Amino acid sequence: MSYAIIETGGKQHRVIPGEILKVEKIEAATGASIDFDKVLLVSDGENVQIGAPYVIGGKVTAEVVEQGRHDKIRIIKFRRRKHHMKQMGHRQWYTAIKITGISA
Repeated sequence: MSYAIIETGGKQHRVIPGEILKVEKIEAATGASIDFDKVLLVSDGENVQIGAPYVIGGKVTAEVVEQGRHDKIRIIKFRRRKHHMKQMGHRQWYTAIKITGISA
């Protein structure tokens, strides 16, 4: 089973072909093809290539499935006996991608 570890949006993700993954927002239209060249590791089941820091010639291609927002998270800061309470909410944007190919 082949897989790769890519870096996008300040995070690292382990990806396999056919997987649908939600990453930090990428400015691309739905249906567009994007390439990730920050590949940290590529494995084809037997051979493993580890980059220093990135694999030379490594590339992961993906297709944009959708753009959206995650569920709302609620932030509550509360100090007892101080008459202080602060509430906030946040919804983070994401891009759902489908991995179509891994090459090294």
